[in-house]
Amino acid sequence: MITRKLLMALSASLLAVVVSLNSCNTTTDTKDSDLVDYNFQIRPILSDRCFKCHGPDANKREADLRLDTPEGAYAALKENPEAHALVKGKPMLSEVFLRITSEDSTLRMPPPESNLSLNEQEISLIKKWIEQGAEYKPHWAFIKPEKTELPKADEDWVKNEIDYFVYSKARKKGLKPNEEASKEALLKRVTLDLTGLLPTLEEQESFLNDNSENAYEKVVDRLLESPHYGEKMALPWLDLARYADSHGYQDDGLRTMWPWRDWVIHAFNENYSYEKFVTWQLAGDLIAKPNKESLLATGFNRNHKITQEGGVIDEEYRIEYVTDRTNTFGKGLLALTFECAHCHDHKYDPISQKDYYSTFAFFNQVPEKGIFGTIDASFADPPNMKISSEDVKSILKFINKKDTSDVSVMVMKDSSKVRPTYLLERGNYDAQGEIVGFALPESILAFDSSKFEKNRLGLSQWLFDKENPLTSRVYVNRLWEQFFGQGIVKTTGDFGMQGDLPTHPELLDWLAVDFQENDWDIKYLIKKMVMSATYRQASDLNKDHLKTDPENLWLARGSRIRVAAEHVRDLVLQSSGLLNTEIGGPSIKPYQPEGLWEVATSGRGLLAKYKQDHEADLYRRGMYVFIKRTVPPPSMLIFDASNRDQCEVRRLRTNTPLQALSMLNDPTVQEAARVIAEELTLEKQDIESKLEKAFRTIICRRPEAKELKVLNTYFEEELTYFNEHKDKAEELLNVGEYPSKTAKSISETAAMMHCVQLIYNLEEALMRV
Repeated sequence: MITRKLLMALSASLLAVVVSLNSCNTTTDTKDSDLVDYNFQIRPILSDRCFKCHGPDANKREADLRLDTPEGAYAALKENPEAHALVKGKPMLSEVFLRITSEDSTLRMPPPESNLSLNEQEISLIKKWIEQGAEYKPHWAFIKPEKTELPKADEDWVKNEIDYFVYSKARKKGLKPNEEASKEALLKRVTLDLTGLLPTLEEQESFLNDNSENAYEKVVDRLLESPHYGEKMALPWLDLARYADSHGYQDDGLRTMWPWRDWVIHAFNENYSYEKFVTWQLAGDLIAKPNKESLLATGFNRNHKITQEGGVIDEEYRIEYVTDRTNTFGKGLLALTFECAHCHDHKYDPISQKDYYSTFAFFNQVPEKGIFGTIDASFADPPNMKISSEDVKSILKFINKKDTSDVSVMVMKDSSKVRPTYLLERGNYDAQGEIVGFALPESILAFDSSKFEKNRLGLSQWLFDKENPLTSRVYVNRLWEQFFGQGIVKTTGDFGMQGDLPTHPELLDWLAVDFQENDWDIKYLIKKMVMSATYRQASDLNKDHLKTDPENLWLARGSRIRVAAEHVRDLVLQSSGLLNTEIGGPSIKPYQPEGLWEVATSGRGLLAKYKQDHEADLYRRGMYVFIKRTVPPPSMLIFDASNRDQCEVRRLRTNTPLQALSMLNDPTVQEAARVIAEELTLEKQDIESKLEKAFRTIICRRPEAKELKVLNTYFEEELTYFNEHKDKAEELLNVGEYPSKTAKSISETAAMMHCVQLIYNLEEALMRV
């Protein structure tokens, strides 16, 4: 129930300023301002305005002219052998320059009907580039990263190598880094980032009272060893791996892939190297000494949607499954839009359709059909593995198996004979073209069959070869986004020509090389990030920041990030003491509006009707909430959770009134507020102390005097109201299944519950600042 006063209090307390500015692909400085850099200044223009008609896609290429390669750009024009698109040092002899500056609309490029154009600054840049020799370079992401010397920086500010790069860039932009965040803010930030949970009151007091030089480092080390670290790190990987608890499509039957989720948590907690972590997921069945754990890891590539509907064409859907694996590999591990080459050559990146299907071949060897069994007889389509209680007692000790029956999990396995892979014309399953072998785009790194095996293990070997320019960069960037709010490359899933340029390219390359040199150690990389002065900055916004860098591209302040949808649930349950901290196991079904599953079902199978869980299962972490693909958890979607239909490497953040309404009306939030209120009402301390405790438990800092005054005033107003309306107090407190505690005063408990709800709805409650 929302009262008018509660809404007024929220209106007074919630103030959000949303700044939305479009970033330009040419935001990165070149090393020498007089030298035009092809990768960072010219290629973005050509890619955006020219490559659609004069790029990699041979089928769409106009006038037989390629501008994405130097060979194509320097060659004589087919229609006029005396002319060339580019003549080094001579813009007035270069057809490209003549066409982009032509006053004749029939000659001008881009043509007016394309609705594309070049501004004077861009034309000037192209002219200057041609004058300087029109030098081409491979795309920056396809050049092997190298460590550069650390730039100069304020030695009193820097904590590690990251800070040299950030400080140097910020000063060039006229920005001065913020001071270090307060101990309370820093503790909350790093605890949320490493565990997805809040620091307890005891942890807050311990850190505030620890004045040793390494007090913060001790907190970081403790959090990295927490079993909840694995849960926090697993969540973004579940998005990438498109993990869900149902098969998808209309029937959307039950699947049992949760043991694979348990393995992901285990792998992060055990700090498996990124190389081992990925290799086992791609090819755990093909390694030298495979076992049940490495086989379980391959469930990664069986997380895609699978149909269980009658009347489908087996081969059509089998091709869909292999396509999904190929697209996930490209986007999730290489940050490239492989899917754009499914039907034709990529229009912007050097990935041909043949490259696509040569990569497709690695995932095309699984002995599977497009449909297998019936909706309730196929929780794990073959190939699969059974996990017994004996397995859990021996090698799979990390699996939270709750009953004695075996659990079936889908895994990868190759056929005994190599299945031929065809290039599919227009991407149609039944339009087979030429046969292709096992290979990958040479623009990234040629697949040397004498060095790499012609299977998924060879694919992994190629991925982690020291010459591969993408693998390390991509994962470093993804981790950077988790801890700083935005990747060094903003387009986390697209390092290609149409993706954003890195804001700090030298820093990205330095970290990528350092990650490899330290054996792909994930915890090592994370610790370096969170120990940096860059990470520890206060998130306060001043006029210089707002004017020069509203998006915080140059990192002169700490980032402000709304916590993920699953962690919204976690914070509410944890602060109320309701959280069940059990690790792993089958997914659970919390409170949900009635009838949602029933209106979006074929009426068949175990998932036709929603059956809510009870008792301890009702209070498990958000990452364990059951995900039915056709009807994802509504409370999660409101806060931008993935529906897990396909690989997703970056969640978008929205701000809608539904989010505020959810925090006011969601039964889990209301129940948590009721439980806190009951606990506080029974404590023997004054109201102000109780309100301060509630504030510190949820916000993780001591309230300012004016904040405490607002809460006190609001409490007194609500107490007066509920003293006059006892029935309303009883109605308010009748929420949730958790047993109520006998309160001395129903009115006081109801008033305190509204105060707690008010705190939950503060921006700071849901923000990592």
